[in-house]
Amino acid sequence: MRKVRDYDAELKVLGDKARALKAKRVEQLGQLVAATGADALDAETLAGVLLDAIGSNDASAKEAWRAKGVAFFQRRGRKGAGAAAIDGSGAAIEPGGDAAGGSGGTTNG
Repeated sequence: MRKVRDYDAELKVLGDKARALKAKRVEQLGQLVAATGADALDAETLAGVLLDAIGSNDASAKEAWRAKGVAFFQRRGRKGAGAAAIDGSGAAIEPGGDAAGGSGGTTNG
């Protein structure tokens, strides 16, 4: 006879995992804001900058921002263990990668 599946328990586990992943992502984004020094901006200014970046259709500007981000993570990776990946895994971010999970070559997921 087949084992009866407890769908409610499975859904609860999946929901818990999703909440944990979302909390981790929020924490990583907060760490990224602090690491870049953007925490010195007031919330309205930071939100405006991010909204402009999202709404931009200028591919060359987006590529320039990505290149600056890659350089930022490479500099941080060379500083030593205290400056490892924002996600706390201890692994350096790959060039072309994107710690924030946006568009790019690879993702940390």
